[in-house]
Amino acid sequence: MHFSLGIDAGGTYTDAVIIRDSDGSVIESSKALTTYPDPLPGMKNAIDALNPEYLKDIKLVSVSTTLSTNTILESTGFPVGLIMIGDYVIPEKLPTDYWIAVSGGHNSDGEELKALDLDSVEEFALKVKDKVSAFAVSSYFSNRNPEHELAVKKAVKGLTGHPVVCGHELSQDLGAYERAITAFLNAQLIPITHKFIQSIVKEFEIRGINANLLMLKCDGSVVGIEEALEKPIETIFSGPAASLVGASHLSKLETCAMIDVGGTSTDVAMMENGLPQLSNMGAVVGGWQTRVKAIRMETSATGGDSHIWVKGDRTYIGPRRVIPLCRASVIYPGFREKLKSNRVAKGYLCESIQVTKFYVRTSFKPIELKAGEREIYRHIGKEPVSFGDLLIALKKRPSPSILDSLVQKRLIQAIGFTPTDALHVLGEYTEWDVEAATIGASMLGRIVKQSPENFSAEAKRRVARNIAEDLIAYLIEGMPRNEIDRVLLGRNFTRFRVEIPVVLLGGPVKAYVEDLKNLINADFIVPEHAEVGNAVGALVGKGIKRVEILIKTKVIKSFEGEAKNIDNEAHEKCTAEDTLPYQTKNEFIVFSPSERKKFESYSEAVEFAEKLGRQLVMDYMVSAGLQKENIKIDVSRKHLAPSGWTDVPLETKLVFVGIGIPKTTITA
Repeated sequence: MHFSLGIDAGGTYTDAVIIRDSDGSVIESSKALTTYPDPLPGMKNAIDALNPEYLKDIKLVSVSTTLSTNTILESTGFPVGLIMIGDYVIPEKLPTDYWIAVSGGHNSDGEELKALDLDSVEEFALKVKDKVSAFAVSSYFSNRNPEHELAVKKAVKGLTGHPVVCGHELSQDLGAYERAITAFLNAQLIPITHKFIQSIVKEFEIRGINANLLMLKCDGSVVGIEEALEKPIETIFSGPAASLVGASHLSKLETCAMIDVGGTSTDVAMMENGLPQLSNMGAVVGGWQTRVKAIRMETSATGGDSHIWVKGDRTYIGPRRVIPLCRASVIYPGFREKLKSNRVAKGYLCESIQVTKFYVRTSFKPIELKAGEREIYRHIGKEPVSFGDLLIALKKRPSPSILDSLVQKRLIQAIGFTPTDALHVLGEYTEWDVEAATIGASMLGRIVKQSPENFSAEAKRRVARNIAEDLIAYLIEGMPRNEIDRVLLGRNFTRFRVEIPVVLLGGPVKAYVEDLKNLINADFIVPEHAEVGNAVGALVGKGIKRVEILIKTKVIKSFEGEAKNIDNEAHEKCTAEDTLPYQTKNEFIVFSPSERKKFESYSEAVEFAEKLGRQLVMDYMVSAGLQKENIKIDVSRKHLAPSGWTDVPLETKLVFVGIGIPKTTITA
């Protein structure tokens, strides 16, 4: 009997599941704390908790990880040289100090606008080759003609030996600058992804697991390991994508909304007719707009580890993540007693200074600390330190902004009261130390004049309202948050109704079902194995490949044997020259990810595009380990023609979507 292994390294936990190939049933699962900055130890811990008898018969492994996302968010990627070709308007904000803009590029028909300044490119490459680990290149309308990008790639790779990533290789969408950012981020991730994947491969070799290895992409599809090495940018947000696919599989629903309540955040997304709903604009990560196809999702900083804190008579949730008191009490012996004796004057209270808040040093090494940061950092060690401890050590009040800066730099980590603690107090989730959570709820509740139980119940209701708000904000795009909140509070004698099932994932997510039902009229479902739904999704994701091909009609008129192009939009306009006798004919240009080709008839162009699109999809999916007989390819067409236009369309876009199930056996 054969089995498959799914692994998801999330923000707080790394989950692993084993699925029986014959019927897709989850037969075993495990959880381990995610390890940073290297997620591999956490993955090993999750695998170690599984039955070794099953591991012997694993034939497919699929992984989703936050590695790419975290690398971008933390700005810890490798240095990259950025080459932009064409008349770029250079923005003030660029992701690298090593960049150049040179002449070249094409127009929307794929015709060369200016000659490529390859000499300047080569001079730049030699100048920075010892300062960067890779290069990224993006040219104007390279999605219509990539020849300048390819020429630069060949030259730079020959001169430096470094990897070179082209914008057209990652996206066929318009937007030269966005393709440049996408290529840059991808190049930045290549060395890190290579090391990570090599570590995974080696780990499975040591364990004797001979399996087909896949990774989940941010559009909810799986990709072969070779493709993941070339395009690691496509694995950003693979965690939420895994949750969405897992929710659909566990609930057996082709159309549903998904809410994943994790430790760090809550993610909302939607599956429609078996396919994830995608963002029209591409993924935004670390503030950078990319052209990477990703699931459309709503994310908020409300999770099981969100910090709950008080100031005055108000209670706040988040946005920062902390170690829950209940877990800290298990990790650090003696913490519970230290928590009991902690005191903070009301006038000092803020997000960084709380009666329940402590700090502990992480394994990250400090770089270029300011004097104030150094002063506080040296008094924080591997055991939890309170505000009072720092006050005594420094002989003055520690600066909240400096504490916050050290947290942002990941040099210290905070401990505090969280929604997970609230559930412990209420007896709805008791994985860790209930007494430590209750002590924290009592201390905070006293400040706002509530019992520990009432304080925890109110915190739980607030979390449920935040989750409900995220769901409605996703389903009704553009609706102001304050208006959503006004309806959720029930002051207008009305409430929201959701017509599709809503699947909930996450460890203690059952605790929020009743509160959510009180806020929204919807069918909320918590499937079996909801606590490891993301790992299930990492494994059961389908092989999906999308290819877009554009056919553009170009009108050409001839004056006494001389051909001249006509702008299609100005076809009806006349000039003095147009009064001369002329003839018109159409030319049809096919733009695809692999080539640009001209035809004299529309039917020939369509026939070529149809054949090429299907071939590109099939070649990709077979190389990713999919069997031809299990691959289905759907084709949709969109035509652009002005009102009253009777000729062939000005533009025809063909979208090819291939769907298949990954192999569970090794390809020869």
